[in-house]
Amino acid sequence: MITESITLEGEVYEIIYVNEDNGYTVCEIDVNGVLTVAVGHMPFLSPGESVKLTGTWITHTEYGRQLKVERIEKLLPQSVGAIYSYLASGVITGIGASTARRIVDRFGEDSLDVLRNTPQLLSEIKGISPRKAEAMSEAFILRQDAAETVMFFQQFGITPNLAMKIYKKYGFMAVDLVRDDPYALCENVQGIGFKTCDRIAASLGLPFDSRSRVKSGLRYALTEAAMNGHSCYPEEQLLDYAAKMLGCGRAVVDDCFSDALLMGKLIREDGLVYLPLYYNLEVSLASRVASLVKAKDEAEEGLGAAVDECAAADGIVLSAEQRDAVLTAASRKILVITGGPGTGKTTIMKCVLNLMRRKGLDVALCAPTGKAAKRLEEACGHEAKTIHRLLEVGAINDEEQRFSRCETNPLTADCIIVDEMSMVDLQLLEALLKAMKRGAGIVMAGDVDQLPSVGAGNVLGDIIESGVVPVIRLNTVFRQAEQSMIVVNAHRINDGEMPDLANNHSDFFFINRPDHQSAADVILDLVHSRLPKAYGYTMNDIQVLSPSKKGVAGVANLNAMLQERLNPAEKGKPEQKRGGLTFRKGDKVIQIKNNYSAEWTNPVEGTEGLGIFNGDIGEIVKIDRGDKLLTVEFDDGKLVHYDFASLDNLEPAYALTVTKSQGCEFKAVVIPVCGFAPMLMARNLLYTAITRARELVVLVGSPDAVARMVRNNRRSRRYTGLTAKLRLFGGQNETKA
Repeated sequence: MITESITLEGEVYEIIYVNEDNGYTVCEIDVNGVLTVAVGHMPFLSPGESVKLTGTWITHTEYGRQLKVERIEKLLPQSVGAIYSYLASGVITGIGASTARRIVDRFGEDSLDVLRNTPQLLSEIKGISPRKAEAMSEAFILRQDAAETVMFFQQFGITPNLAMKIYKKYGFMAVDLVRDDPYALCENVQGIGFKTCDRIAASLGLPFDSRSRVKSGLRYALTEAAMNGHSCYPEEQLLDYAAKMLGCGRAVVDDCFSDALLMGKLIREDGLVYLPLYYNLEVSLASRVASLVKAKDEAEEGLGAAVDECAAADGIVLSAEQRDAVLTAASRKILVITGGPGTGKTTIMKCVLNLMRRKGLDVALCAPTGKAAKRLEEACGHEAKTIHRLLEVGAINDEEQRFSRCETNPLTADCIIVDEMSMVDLQLLEALLKAMKRGAGIVMAGDVDQLPSVGAGNVLGDIIESGVVPVIRLNTVFRQAEQSMIVVNAHRINDGEMPDLANNHSDFFFINRPDHQSAADVILDLVHSRLPKAYGYTMNDIQVLSPSKKGVAGVANLNAMLQERLNPAEKGKPEQKRGGLTFRKGDKVIQIKNNYSAEWTNPVEGTEGLGIFNGDIGEIVKIDRGDKLLTVEFDDGKLVHYDFASLDNLEPAYALTVTKSQGCEFKAVVIPVCGFAPMLMARNLLYTAITRARELVVLVGSPDAVARMVRNNRRSRRYTGLTAKLRLFGGQNETKA
């Protein structure tokens, strides 16, 4: 059911509640003698003001029918009574009820015009000095300018909340400054991007080849590159792309590029161009890694015996390469451990943990995602946290984070062990190293052959490639793991060999369905019926992973099919539509962007906090249409409330892209392997998908498609400069093989 917008005009009768930070207001509006409750972002609203409100009707479970305001237009009060109510409300500094009465008695319907344009006339009233009259006029103008700023930006689709940010940044000059250069918003106001600025500029009739637009476009191109994993981009490719994107000639792009370099808005090094943020992150990270590499070797007499004694006490039998890893971790300040499934990374981390604790040291375990941290905790028998939680993440706003743990407030841990390092991006590792106390060490474990991080950088790969950091490469698959065809076939794929598709095994199956529709139909049957009946799996135990978002066997279509089969619409089951998607109570969903200010509670643990992150998976447990709230319970027990306007943070999660599944582990994984776009038919993508399964893998597709993925070892290149900086700061090659 689509709710139609309605427009009401009336006078503000009473302000019930207002949040001064963002202008969220609850008020009563007098509409032709009938009081109506209105809620929404309506900054600088005062009793007596005339307003035109556009919004939709909602029914609050406790407070009843309300107008949820989506757009507001302020109309200065016209009648003498309305003008008096407005001035007497106290919103104008220096004007109270008695002063308001004198002003209105003297100037009547012209009172507001006098207050704005001829304030000197106010000094004719007894008790109002010329100085006081000027101050009252300035306060009135300031309030009106702020309201006009909000209304000006509404026409461009900018919410009152964002408009308030703009006003706080620029003050009364906001509208004039943005008219002159709308692209300044991209750089100075968080939450406003190039496309929004471009829309404003086009509406204002600014030329498409203005220098401000081109400079902003260059920064936007690099921001897009960062969203695709690049921390920098080759100069010529960047300039060509920017010229094409902006519809400008190369000459003006080259000229603006030179200006941006001179102004420090962009940085060029070795033919690569950076946004300052990512350049500084690479420099900081390389410097900190180099300091750890160069730290004094702490090898102590009898360390080997201590390692053997610790392993024996815990019932662990270490291979030679595992023992070498533990010794290196105990004697060096930084170590990378890399290897595929079944090669013993977890065993090493557990042994390092126990050895350090025997020595009386404080050890922190962490991983990029909640699921990975939980898996690490279960394997090691020691508390593990997400990296964000370890660093005590807080929020500046929805899109900006801050960490309480930093250089001035370091972590207490003597040693930090990080799992799933392939997922860790440039910004997160730099923050973690920055938060380490002096003398602490770090052990980083991960599979370098998996897909790289979603965020900018190729951190694990770059660190290994640099040859500066000690690296232990695990190649031996242990006997217990050799019994798993998931592990065996994953290693075959990683080595460029075909997995065994001819024989179905207890944990690895292949179903030959060469066309997309028949593959999708089989996947639907597997998830809905066959796997639950055969293995007792629930919806949350089974994860469909597709290489592609698009197509019949892509994520979007599979989610629609699976939702209809697993959680169909029923009378009495609440649902909410948003952006072409239907969210239904009982749906499996995923958070698709970091939201650092999202509030969560964990009723079981009795805890609460801030921050929900890209990749967190949960289930919709409640939809309250009265309050317009949807509640998700995430896998780690956190409850988060979403208002209907913020549902673009969520997507269905019955099927996920392989990239979205990084750091997760599921009991069973079902993977369509059909003829997708060439760039998706890659070996590391298939390898990553298979290694997400703990108990069962089912491939559905054609042997030819599997063979094409196995043969294609071309990886999407990530442009970074970290390897070069690590070598520059680290000096000599100290790789350990």
